[in-house]
Amino acid sequence: MPELVSTLATLARRRIVTGGVEVSRALNDVFDEAVEAEPAGVLAAQETRLRTELAQQLSAYGPLQPLLDDPEIEEIWINSNSEVFVARAGISSLLEISIEQELLQTLIEKMLRNTGRRLDRSSPFVDASLVDGSRLHVVIPDITRNSWSVNIRKFPNQVYSLAKLIELESLTASQAEFLSEQVKKGKNILVSGATQAGKTTLLCALLNEVSDSERVVSVEETFEIRFQGLDWVAMQTRQPNLEGVGEISLRRLVKEALRMRPGRIVVGEVRQAESFDLLIALNSGLPGLCTIHSNSASDAISKLCTLPLLAGANITSEFVNPTVGSCIDLVVHCRMLPTGKRVVEEIATVSFNSKASTIDVVSVIK
Repeated sequence: MPELVSTLATLARRRIVTGGVEVSRALNDVFDEAVEAEPAGVLAAQETRLRTELAQQLSAYGPLQPLLDDPEIEEIWINSNSEVFVARAGISSLLEISIEQELLQTLIEKMLRNTGRRLDRSSPFVDASLVDGSRLHVVIPDITRNSWSVNIRKFPNQVYSLAKLIELESLTASQAEFLSEQVKKGKNILVSGATQAGKTTLLCALLNEVSDSERVVSVEETFEIRFQGLDWVAMQTRQPNLEGVGEISLRRLVKEALRMRPGRIVVGEVRQAESFDLLIALNSGLPGLCTIHSNSASDAISKLCTLPLLAGANITSEFVNPTVGSCIDLVVHCRMLPTGKRVVEEIATVSFNSKASTIDVVSVIK
């Protein structure tokens, strides 16, 4: 039946595109023709189910739409036509569905239509934000072996507060009280953890402890940060166009953010040389928040001491290490447990020991 539905959907799409036929009419026409051509009456007996599946194929994001609508699904990824996975509460599972390559390409093109991002042989990777805030990442052959690799990371419509995270047992009441106080004091906080550890969720919860009187400017590769403040400007990077020009990097956005009278700067994630520009901003007395991938609070600081060296040959550890030690006040390390629950595993203070020329990372609350 999946093959039949896919075939009928292809026929219906051709009528919609070439004949200007409405979706509902195209659906009815191809289904009626299929029933007439199948004398055994099997299709007519399954009319309701088949029409539902066919409608899903033709509207919105086809077979992906029910997955996007399911609030329990956190992430969707596709390795091949018959390998569609989802994650619920951090636990992954293989679905018994198949998505034809032609349909998948059509759906991805539809997702990218309003993003200004492109996907072709000259640009085989794409990162984009969907209308609902979900993050789309796609890689195509010949970077992948045969099939398109698709990841869609969904984000909750609501912004979790620290109180809600206590309720979810992601952090303790004492941790929440301490972090709220530090945010209100304007401390610079680095949120660390592995992929899917809950870094962005915690970052947004911390950000919403910021006073409404503060102007917040956030920069990230694709829009993920959620904030309910009154004065907020959000910016994301841009890929180069077909001529290879027009790229807006994260480094550029950090620099532009400093010209926008920020009361607090937020970097969705530091990965490369933009860490240097962030340190310069924080070193000027501007409070900030950011995330970083790491295995522990100590590793997060070590990584932050290394990444700025990518900014240029004239950037040295002699400058970076004291700057990191004096700019970053706290590291909040998140971890996803085997059960799928995300927790704040450690909160550590950061300081530079000028006598020993080392950075001290001391755990204060676990």
